[in-house]
Amino acid sequence: MRLDTPRLAPLDPAEMDEKLRIAFGDGPVLNIFRTLAHHPDLLRRWLVFGNHVLAKSTLPAREREIVILRIGFLCRAGYEWGQHVVIGKQSGLTDEEIAAIAEGPSAKGWSELDRALIEATDELHSDAFIRDATWNTLSKHLETQQLMDVVFAVGQYNLVSMALNTLGVQPEPGLPELPDA
Repeated sequence: MRLDTPRLAPLDPAEMDEKLRIAFGDGPVLNIFRTLAHHPDLLRRWLVFGNHVLAKSTLPAREREIVILRIGFLCRAGYEWGQHVVIGKQSGLTDEEIAAIAEGPSAKGWSELDRALIEATDELHSDAFIRDATWNTLSKHLETQQLMDVVFAVGQYNLVSMALNTLGVQPEPGLPELPDA
């Protein structure tokens, strides 16, 4: 079950902690941040890790977005899906690849690495563990830090999906909708 209305209404930027207002500047603030602003200390600390996963990861952006979109799809997190379809396209994913992410590792056209990234995400979601065969395939293409960043990207966005779904964070207007499971 997903919520059509927020459990916690996003704060107006004027209601946000002063340090957060300064950090976010004068531009629009996404609903996820306006919602998490109900807990300013949590938000500030979480942003440090989230910034690593999203902006400082050793994974190339395209590969990072494959795992983020897949975990968002598996968690049925419409907010996450919509935001990362946009980011995924900016990172080089095509509309066909994005549709195939929802289909899963058996979709046609995946490279060996792309298929392994989706399999790793599925395995982490279902078992909190990447099987040896998948790990070995990933290891042919990724360095140690990149392998670690795969695990932490999936974990980060699993956590984010749980928060988004539970708190009822609503997508900004115009974002792509989550495809049916």
